Amino acid sequence: MSTLIVFLPPRDPAVPSQEWQLPETAFLLLDKGGRTQRAGRAALSLLPRASSTVLILAARDVLMLRAAVPPLKGPRLRQALPNVVEDQLIQDPQTCHIALDPQSPGDGARVLAVIDRGWFRFIVEAFGAAGHRNVRAVPVTRCLPVPALAEGMPTAVGEALEEASAAAQDAAVAHAVAPTVVPIVAAVLGTVVEHTAALFAEVTETSGAAAPSIEAHEPRVELALARGAHGEGLAVPASAVGATLAALAGDAPVTLYELADMPGSEPRLSSVSQAPQSRAGLPGATSLPFETLARRALDCRFDLCQFEFEARPWRLDRATLRRLRLPVTLAVASIVVAVIGMNVQWLMLARQRDALNAQMTELLLNAFPKTTVVLDAPDQMSRQLDQLRVAAGELSPSDFLSLAAGLAHSLGPVPVNGVAALDYNDRRLDVTFKPETKVDPDFTQRLARNGLSGEIDSSTGKWAIRNAP
Repeated sequence: MSTLIVFLPPRDPAVPSQEWQLPETAFLLLDKGGRTQRAGRAALSLLPRASSTVLILAARDVLMLRAAVPPLKGPRLRQALPNVVEDQLIQDPQTCHIALDPQSPGDGARVLAVIDRGWFRFIVEAFGAAGHRNVRAVPVTRCLPVPALAEGMPTAVGEALEEASAAAQDAAVAHAVAPTVVPIVAAVLGTVVEHTAALFAEVTETSGAAAPSIEAHEPRVELALARGAHGEGLAVPASAVGATLAALAGDAPVTLYELADMPGSEPRLSSVSQAPQSRAGLPGATSLPFETLARRALDCRFDLCQFEFEARPWRLDRATLRRLRLPVTLAVASIVVAVIGMNVQWLMLARQRDALNAQMTELLLNAFPKTTVVLDAPDQMSRQLDQLRVAAGELSPSDFLSLAAGLAHSLGPVPVNGVAALDYNDRRLDVTFKPETKVDPDFTQRLARNGLSGEIDSSTGKWAIRNAP
């Protein structure tokens, strides 16, 4: 089963929901064996198709929280979650989509992921309309590598935190309490696209004021932070990454990564637009290849597609209906043609049946004009012929003498004196053999050769001999 992994950019707050668009995104395509087939950047409509699609959501779009969740399930749990996180959000919780981490921390609380419902619905529906049926969304903070605690911190960040760590340790020793420190894993995931600056430049140009140069602003970078099961994201100037981490980490150890080897960052011709480089050249940052990030997203089990966004490959949407329009039309047309064909054939056979019945009735009436009522022409013809044979002195095949003569010719190795009794009733000859007489298995075959049929009654042991139809 092939898998497509797509790295999505964060939502730009300066763009209204009516103008949301997905730019070219980096992707990695894996075959069913986990081998890399393709990697690159492409628009949504040009992304390769796969059996399943994994979306890596930006850290700025997903807020990870820990809260006590009531023991509810299904729609009732979905209705209760906004009340659980209401005190920890600035945005109206009713406009947010809240997903639960399947793994519980073990202290009775659950980790929740909060994302704007409109933005998340736009992403899921856009990929669904593009033909990606089995979609899974994971937060990028769950895709960052988790180093061992024994490893040293990066040099730049370690120097910034050395003084704060020493002070925290002294305070802990003074109180004789071992502090609980959660290591921080941070990653610089690219340069922020300055849509807000571009809009400000356009406004100042329209008003005639002097517009500041966009190049004069220091570029900001996407920073993702993972604190154990929690995660958050923010955009900071490239030169302030170390200071920001020092302020947020306190005495916690920090490991800093920088996303590298992004598809689409290869050298190109000057006439071809090139994707912005993701590396900011931060000192002390460990390189994080894009393929490593994508493969970790494949192993992440925290799927944000829950409740109304749960992946249902069997659910019919507009894209699926468009793809199934031709097969469904052909199937319906085949059924209509089959039904019409069966009805036409039935009408033809019914006409042939009526014609044969009319011919048999006409033959009966021509042969026996005194017949007043015709119910079963073949049976009435047979009975009338039997009556004529009897009237002419001929034996009927169902008479006693005819049946007895056929029985005599069919006895074969069975001795004649082995017959104990013969009873004739209703055109049937009942034959009782003596107990010591053995009837061979070929007796029924000899009866058939003489135009008779015979069967034995297991309860009485008598043979019923009739004229074969």
